Amino acid sequence: MLIHPWDAATEDEALDFVRANEFGHLIASGRGRDVPVVVPTQFLLADDRTVLLHLARPNPIWAAIGENPAVVLSVAGDWAYIPGAWKALPGGSEDPRMGVPTTYYAAVQLVCHAEVLSGVTDKTEILRAQLARLEADGGLEDPSAHERRLSGILGLRLTVREISGKLKYGGNADEPHRRHVADRLAERGGPGDAAARARVLRGLEGRTPPSRPGSA
Repeated sequence: MLIHPWDAATEDEALDFVRANEFGHLIASGRGRDVPVVVPTQFLLADDRTVLLHLARPNPIWAAIGENPAVVLSVAGDWAYIPGAWKALPGGSEDPRMGVPTTYYAAVQLVCHAEVLSGVTDKTEILRAQLARLEADGGLEDPSAHERRLSGILGLRLTVREISGKLKYGGNADEPHRRHVADRLAERGGPGDAAARARVLRGLEGRTPPSRPGSA
């Protein structure tokens, strides 16, 4: 993933984004494969260096993990398309027709070591932890009540080795240009626009001004 200095997320920012978006793609390259195995999945960031999840036993990713336990968990979101004309401030000398369109988004990639968990106790604990996050109000039987079905899944514990985070929200543009884009996002109000606008504005708080203005 290409990360410019003005796009780079701190480790805390990256983990906060993952914690708030616990659905992504688990990627296992295996050994000697033409393409990696990519699995969309819910997961739980149990702590800053541990990810827990479970998948069905027939999932093709198990063979790839058996070949090579190094995996990548990729999470992306809060994206919005930015028309080129939005890059020009109104009433100035900039030509809106010459603006360069782009897409704002957040993305985090976690390089991890995968450990397969096949024991009933381990799988039950993973399910309990996920349900505690996803259904905090309770109302469901404890996962141990489904012990006969647990044979159909395997658990995964991912130990995070590397964290790469990208917050692409016009960080190489000056404050007036970024605020103009934020205003346009508020006016449009499309899917993802509110989240992207919040990140544009958050990026203006306590950040060193960029060394060069321009398109993102």
